Amino acid sequence: MTSTHTPTFPDRLSVDPTSRHYDEAILSRSVGIRLNGVEYTNVEEYCISEGWIRTAIGKTLDRRGRPLTITRKGVVEAFYKD
Repeated sequence: MTSTHTPTFPDRLSVDPTSRHYDEAILSRSVGIRLNGVEYTNVEEYCISEGWIRTAIGKTLDRRGRPLTITRKGVVEAFYKD
């Protein structure tokens, strides 16, 4: 009998190193995010319990040099791609 280990992701994770939700250990692996069953590759931040992701809008930057984002709502799933 084999048991499969299901990885536990934090409820909220950000790719911005200045954010308190940044976790380099988790981001060192290839993390994938699905929203309503659709995989997104440009996610800047997510929250599983509140059901939202923030995705970058093209290459547009704000006045601080960070990507402009849009919030999308739905069922969020985080997974490792490897």
